[in-house]
Amino acid sequence: MGTIIRQAIEKRKSHLISKLLSNGIYKKNDLHLFELTLTELEEEFKRTLKMQ
Repeated sequence: MGTIIRQAIEKRKSHLISKLLSNGIYKKNDLHLFELTLTELEEEFKRTLKMQ
């Protein structure tokens, strides 16, 4: 069960990173997107949606 959840999280992270990259966002503060947690990526994505 843990493997399935881990795969789902990684898939969601990958999707959000792709969306953020397509919006021109490559880093948050001094961290690359791949270094962020799923929660941080979701917050950043929501923030970019509000700006549009």
